[in-house]
Amino acid sequence: MGDANLAVELRTETGKGVARKLRAEGLIPAVLYGKGKDAVSLKLQANVLERLLKTSHAGLNTLIDLEGASEVSGRTVLVKELHRHPFAGNLMHADLYEIDTTSKIQVSVPIHLEGTAEGVRLGGVLEHMMREIDLVCLPTAIPDSIDLDISGLDIGDTAHVEDLVLPEGVESSADSQLPVAHVAAPRVEEEPEAEEAVEGEAAEAAAEGEAPAAEGGGDEEKKED
Repeated sequence: MGDANLAVELRTETGKGVARKLRAEGLIPAVLYGKGKDAVSLKLQANVLERLLKTSHAGLNTLIDLEGASEVSGRTVLVKELHRHPFAGNLMHADLYEIDTTSKIQVSVPIHLEGTAEGVRLGGVLEHMMREIDLVCLPTAIPDSIDLDISGLDIGDTAHVEDLVLPEGVESSADSQLPVAHVAAPRVEEEPEAEEAVEGEAAEAAAEGEAPAAEGGGDEEKKED
C-alpha cells in the first residue's frame, strides 16, 4: 500500500495539440511504466499531483496508489520524473513507475548536515559536496533523508559516504570514498600584484618631486637628447 492516492484517467489521444488542450483544462499527460509491462498513457490533475508531493514528507519518493481507471487502479507507483516548463516552472508531463513493494529499488534521497563543524567555529568554510545519495532498499523502507553530524569536523577534515549512518536494511550504491562534506581553510587575501607595487612607487616619487626611472630604453633617450 502506498502513502497517498492519485486519481488518473486513461489517455487515448497523443500529440502536442492534445497535450495543450489537456493543460488548458488543468490536466497534464502522464505515462505509466512497469517492468515487463507495456507503457500506459494517462492524464491527471496537475495541481493535485503538485499538492500531493509538496505535502508528503517523502517528496518524490512518495509511494502513490493509483485509482480511477480500472486498468491501472490499485497499482503502486513512484514519480520517476517530472517535466516542467523551462520558464514558468509549471508541470507539463509526469513519468510514473510501477513498483513491487516486496522488491528492492534504487532511489535518491537528500543528505542533511546537522550541527556546526568545529572548523567553521575557527574560521573555516564548510563545503557541502554531496547533497543527495543513491540508496537501495525496499520501497516501504525509503528514508526521508540521511542525516550527517558534522560537529566534529575540524579544518581540513572531510566526511565521506562511508561515514553516513544508514537505517537497517538500507544500502548505498555510491562509492564509499566519495566526499560528502569538507571544511576548508579560511580564505587568505591575495598579495598585491607587482604592477600595483610599481604604481605605488611612482605615485610616491611624484609626491616627492622626483621622476620615476623609465623601464628600458633610458640610455637611448639620453643619447637622442
